[in-house]
Amino acid sequence: MNFQTGEIIAIDKPYRMSSFGALAHIRYVLSKFLHHKVKIGHAGTLDPLATGVLVLCTGKKTKEIEQLQTHTKEYTATLQLGATTASYDLEHTVDHTYPTRHITRQLIEETLPQFVGDIQQVPPTYSAVKVNGDRAYALRRAGENVTLKPKSVRIDEIELTHYDDETKQLGLRVVCGKGTYIRSLARDLGRALGSGAFLTELRRTRVGDFTVDNCVSFENFREWLEQQEIEDIHQV
Repeated sequence: MNFQTGEIIAIDKPYRMSSFGALAHIRYVLSKFLHHKVKIGHAGTLDPLATGVLVLCTGKKTKEIEQLQTHTKEYTATLQLGATTASYDLEHTVDHTYPTRHITRQLIEETLPQFVGDIQQVPPTYSAVKVNGDRAYALRRAGENVTLKPKSVRIDEIELTHYDDETKQLGLRVVCGKGTYIRSLARDLGRALGSGAFLTELRRTRVGDFTVDNCVSFENFREWLEQQEIEDIHQV
């Protein structure tokens, strides 16, 4: 391996860590191991409360980040029906509750297909989308109102993996393209069901050919490095 000419690796991002925080840790470990600084970037963020595949590019491979961001992604998600939060996930507490008695597994199965294909989706206001140069989440945290425009996104597959009628929790497997927010999908599904919904769990299981099964362990990244055959950067 040669981290200057460039490598593409994927790590399994831990829960409650930002993508930048995960990248910074890997860069620190890698730079300390090689005894020099390493250029590194990621090909698509994950929310702090999400886990799973985070693709990292080093050295000259950082030029491929834009292309990697277009690769198909797959997620597994757990949604709670009957309530909403400002961020559409557990980052914020419940702000509204809604009726759920009318919701059945059949209604969910009949509703999901309307979200498959090329659709318009409004990103969460608690997101890294830029508004006049500022991040939307920063404006919201500063107490400002934020209005975002719908974006065209592509959802290839949605599968209902489980549904508990007592707790009104459901599981989804989603295959989608660049720029799709699963938090927004939860919000929109809740509305389409005549209720509310927010994410309680999100895991990115695949980005292109990278899956959680072939990710490098975040916690054991140093040990993984020690097992690799690494070319001396000063001989390049």
